[in-house]
Amino acid sequence: MKMSRTLSAPVLAVVLLCTASSPQELQSILGAGAPAALSNEEVISGLKEALRVSTERSVDKAGATNGFWNNNLIRIPFPQEAIAVKNTLTDLGINKPVEDFERTLNQAAELASKEAVPVFVDAITSMTIQDGFTLLRGGENAATNYLREKTSATLRTRFTPVVEKATSQVALTSYWQPLASAYNTATLLTGGKAVQPDLNAYVTDRAIDGLFTLLAQEEKTIRQDPVARTTALLQKVFAAQ
Repeated sequence: MKMSRTLSAPVLAVVLLCTASSPQELQSILGAGAPAALSNEEVISGLKEALRVSTERSVDKAGATNGFWNNNLIRIPFPQEAIAVKNTLTDLGINKPVEDFERTLNQAAELASKEAVPVFVDAITSMTIQDGFTLLRGGENAATNYLREKTSATLRTRFTPVVEKATSQVALTSYWQPLASAYNTATLLTGGKAVQPDLNAYVTDRAIDGLFTLLAQEEKTIRQDPVARTTALLQKVFAAQ
């Protein structure tokens, strides 16, 4: 089939990369005078490098002062299972303690996220060569989704003690107890009782979700913006998408 002369070079490169089953086949299609095809080792190394850069950038953003609180994409809200507590107290005009508690949730995630880089790095090293081209040709968040699928359970296990330390450091429970007490008092006549959410588990899950959200943004940027490819390996691998 004759290819349209109006097909741009970047589009042609993508078509060739997606139709070739191996670096060697791609090289054969392009011809002897074309740049050397990517090896499997270069692809997997490039993806690992992209994830390393993305995780470092993501942790820097999440771990900054008010990194969670000031970012609507990852801000941690009042626990849904205890939303009746928030609604009852805000209806009574008790707003500041509610906001203070929400801020503290986000501060705990912020502190915990600073410890995430080595956890992610350990997970990234487990990526195998055969995963390389599948992820390179995948969607804009393919590598992030792969990392989430493969490591979420391990991350949660390793992240929990970090969160527990962080919640203790910001005295999260001490912000929750007055809310629960005030809610119990407000619902005394109806017999309502405040639920007791597992705050450590909640912060852990939301902190991990927040980091993956930021990581997905960073991966997308590296795939789409040459300026974001800050190493020679990234430039070589992602220029071939």
